[in-house]
Order: sequence, then C-alpha cells, then structure tokens
Amino acid sequence: MESGKTASRTKTSAAPFFLCLLLVAATLAVYWPAIHGYFLNYDDPLYFTSNRHVLTGLTPGNVVWAFTTGHASNWHPLTWLSLMLDAQLFGKGPIGPHLTNLLLHAANTVLLFLLLRRLTAAMWRSALVAALFALHPLHVESVAWVTERKDVLSAFFGLLSLGAYARFVEEFKVQGSKFKVFFALSLLSFSLGLMCKPVLVTLPLVLLLLDWWPLGRVTSDRWQVTGVARLVTEKIPFIVLSVISCLITFVVQQKGGAVIALTGYSLSERIENAFVSCARYLGKTFWPSALATPYPHPGHWPVGLVLLAVVLFAALCVAAIWWGRKFPFAPVGWFWFVGMLVPVIGLVQVGDQSMADRYTYLPLIGVFLVLVWGMGEVCVNWHVPKPAVIFLAAIMLAACAWRTRDQLGYWHDSGTFFRHALAVTQNNYVAENNLGTWLSSKGRIPEAMDCFRQSLKIKPGNADALYNLGNAFARLGNWDEAITDYRRALQITPDQADILDNLGFALVAKRQFAEAITNFQAALKLNPDSAGAHNNLATVLFFEHRFDEAAQHYREALRLTPDNPQIYVNLGDTLVWLGRMAEAMQCYQEALRLKPDDPGIKAKLQALRAPAQLTAPAN
Repeated sequence: MESGKTASRTKTSAAPFFLCLLLVAATLAVYWPAIHGYFLNYDDPLYFTSNRHVLTGLTPGNVVWAFTTGHASNWHPLTWLSLMLDAQLFGKGPIGPHLTNLLLHAANTVLLFLLLRRLTAAMWRSALVAALFALHPLHVESVAWVTERKDVLSAFFGLLSLGAYARFVEEFKVQGSKFKVFFALSLLSFSLGLMCKPVLVTLPLVLLLLDWWPLGRVTSDRWQVTGVARLVTEKIPFIVLSVISCLITFVVQQKGGAVIALTGYSLSERIENAFVSCARYLGKTFWPSALATPYPHPGHWPVGLVLLAVVLFAALCVAAIWWGRKFPFAPVGWFWFVGMLVPVIGLVQVGDQSMADRYTYLPLIGVFLVLVWGMGEVCVNWHVPKPAVIFLAAIMLAACAWRTRDQLGYWHDSGTFFRHALAVTQNNYVAENNLGTWLSSKGRIPEAMDCFRQSLKIKPGNADALYNLGNAFARLGNWDEAITDYRRALQITPDQADILDNLGFALVAKRQFAEAITNFQAALKLNPDSAGAHNNLATVLFFEHRFDEAAQHYREALRLTPDNPQIYVNLGDTLVWLGRMAEAMQCYQEALRLKPDDPGIKAKLQALRAPAQLTAPAN
C-alpha cells in the first residue's frame, strides 16, 4: 500500500516536468516556420540589418552605445545587447534572431505555467493558460518579428520578477530568512525588464492584484478592505523604477520624434481610440481574424462605435468588481489586462497606429486567467464530465494553433506581409510605402512607384513615401524628379540624414558639387556613422581636387565598413593623386583580398608599375 502511495506521489511530481516539455514542444512545433522568415523592411533595418553596432557584435564600444543611445526612439540597452549576441553567434542572417525570439517565447510559456502553478496550486488550469499564451495568434507579431525582441525579452524578465515576488511572499508569510533576497531578485528582474522595453511600467499594479488573489494578502469584509496601504508602500521601489523608466522613455521618444500625442491627435481622439482599441483587442482575442501590422489610425471613430466601446468597458469593469467577492480571479484578470494595456493604449500616442497585436503579449494573460478559471468554475458547478472539458480545451488550443500557423505564413517576407496588410485594412499608407520599397528592391520600379503614389494619396505629407519615390526616380536616372521629391521630403522632416545623403548624390549626378557637399556635411552632422555619406562626400571632394579631405573621409568610411573593397579602391585612387604610392598599393591589395576576381582592381595594381590613365573613384 505504501509503495502505491509513493508511486502516486512520484507520478504527480513528474507531471509538471512533462507539462513543461509538452508546452515547449507545442510552441516550437507551431512556430517553427517563423525561423525561416526573412527580415522585414519595417524597422528590422533599424534594429538589425542596417545597424552597424548590432552587426559588429558585443564589442566594448557597442556595449557603451547600447546603454547611451536613443536609437529608434527607444532606450532598451538589453534588447540591443541580445541582438548583438545574435549577430556574433549566428552572423547577419535572419535565422539566429528568429530562433532566439522563438526560444524566448517558449521560455516565457514555461515561466508562466510555473508562476501560476506556484500561485494557485492549480496545475491543469495553469497549463491551459500557458498553452493559450503560447499558441494564440495575437502573439505572432511579438515572436515572428525580429524588431519585437524587446517584447519577448522584457516579458521574460517580467515573469521572472513575478516568480521571485511569489517566492518572496511565501518566505515573508513564514518569516523565512530569504524573503529579502527574493524581493531584491524581483526588483532586479523588473529593472532588467524595463531595460528591454518600458511596457512593464505597470507591473507594480499586477503585483498588487496578485496580493488580492491568489496570494490573499488583503483582508476584506462587507464594508472595508484592509492592508492595501501597507502593500502599496511595499511596492514603492517598483513604482520608483517605473517613474524613472517613464521619464527616460518620454525624453528619448520626444527627442527621436516618436511622440506625436500633442501634435498628431487631440486628447479626445486619443481617448476614443483607447476605448475602441480595448474592445477590438477583446474581439480579436476571441475571433482573431484580419490580423495585420500596422493598423491605421482613422483619426475619428464613429460616435456610435465609441459609445458602444465605452459601455462595454464600463460593463466589464462593473461585472469584474461585482463578481470579485465570489470569484476573485475575475477582477484580477480583467484589471491585469486593462492595467498592462495602459502604457500602449494610445493615451500618449507613439507612432501612427491605432493598435498593435504585439501590445497584447502580456496583457492577454489576464483575459486567459478569467477565461480558464471561469470555465473551470462552470464545469465544476454544472458537473461537466471530465472528457467533455478535455475535448473543449483541445478544440480551443487546436483552433489557436491552426490560426497561428496560418498567420505565420504572412510573415515570410515583406512582399507577402504588406500585401496581406493591404488586403485586411483600409487607407494603410505605411503598408503601401513598404510594399513599394520591397518591390523596388526586386527591381520592379514602376510597380513600386505606384505604391509610393498611393501612399501619398492616402497621406500627402508622408515624407517616407516622397523619399522612396525620389529613390525610384534616381534609379531610373531621372535626377530632376528625384531632387524635387527629396526636397519635398526634407520640407516635412528636415533632419533626416538619409534624405540629405541621397539628395547630395542626386546633385552630384547633376554636377552641382557645392550644394552636394553641403548636403553630405549636413547628413554627417546628423549621423556621423554613415559610411555611405562619408564615401559620397569624399568622392565629391576628389572631383574638386581636395584630395587630403577626400582621403580623410574615405578612411572614416573604412573605419565604419572595413570590409568594403570599393572604398579601399577609392582611397587608393586618392592616395595615387597625393603621390603616396606605397599606401595606395596597400589599399589595392586589401581590396583584391576582399574581392579576388575583380579585374579592375588588378588593373589598378598594375597601373602603379606602369603608366596608366587614372580614374575617378566610384560612389
């Protein structure tokens, strides 16, 4: 008899381990196509493919840059470090970053399961919440998009913080010796999460909700609730970190031009959108169709839709509070969802989207809590047979897995991605512009120009589309039209280094060297690390016979891109004109090492030993 009890206990203790394995296996199986996706031309160049600091890996200088930069209008040093590590370990291709995102998502799934099981001792309900988190299609954006490394990484540290907090409460209740250690670990994990993405600023609210249920640290009767003030005081270190993170984020995003709350949309428009977006998130949770990136902001929503969204929000708040005494998971789950949405709901508008699937990554846990625990109570009270419960759960998970796998197909490449966005949204000027950029990269210039013009038709003041249309004209050799569009773009966004650089290039083609130099210098003032601008400026200086200055800028371009054979050739040509033949020979030899079969480089090497006509450097 005793051996039977031992076997039963062993089986029970082994169940969580096997559930963790099953959750990881299911996550990897469903999301595996994500690792075969390409980079997108939507923010991935900022975060990876064109980011010199990321591509050159974890060097001391890059680590300093990660902690001091506001690049991409964000301060998230640990996100940068993780992407640098990907580049160092896996190279410049997309498989490594995609795989890391997927592994982090699988790890977050396991952490969520272990957290809920520790908090509630309800193993199967916790597993179902974790499985919904793992497989829900609204999470595809956070996992399949390299740029959203910040989502999965910040969630990883956020869940670690919650897990350490649960251990702190356990130790505190029994006055264990380690409760201060776990509190410090929770605070440390929270701070690391904020350095991945500041969306975690409302985590202190989640801690207070967990104090209510399931930790039971708040006592209540019919007339009063006690213990809240003490618990809020306990969270002051977390709140201080949140305030600091908010201040840093606002300053960085305002400096980077990402915050458009005071100029792009009125307060009333932002409040309207917040209520409508909350309702839309709930709708897409239970019926995840027409998922896209980005969702265009309409400016004004219809009054009837706004009123309906406000009534729904108020009704759900009242219902959560009304049922809270009998079913405490209801207010905890609902206000977890609402509270974690607050930083991204658009009250302070960042970007030009109305909502984004990635914003639901952690908030949806609250909805899943209410759904699973609510279903559990119904099944218990109505005596639903266990096979029926298992069948219902399996149907839910299978539907999520199928829809997620289907959605992943749209993330394969930029062309598929933005065509899908245009198919399921309206007036999506961003998708039109980025589809045009992808078509241009494939050499389909006329189709690309149609997309850029359509983007401008939707939003006439779209500087990105004007810039890209200028690039298309430049590729066709229509320099006058290119210059016109570049200048129109600069009137809208005057401090854009890329536009200034390309305008300078177009002016060079028109042999307007003095104005070209002015534009290249302005571009370098904004972005001193632009190897292209250094190379372009050096080439114009070469044409102007300012060889010493040209050599200086070619060297700077090589410092930034040391594996570029053409810049070695350009520097070699310049050194020849300066009479420094030995140095020129070294440059040509290095260029030939990088590009061994280039006949032009071989000819230049021979020219140093015999009379030959000198040629100008290439841009």
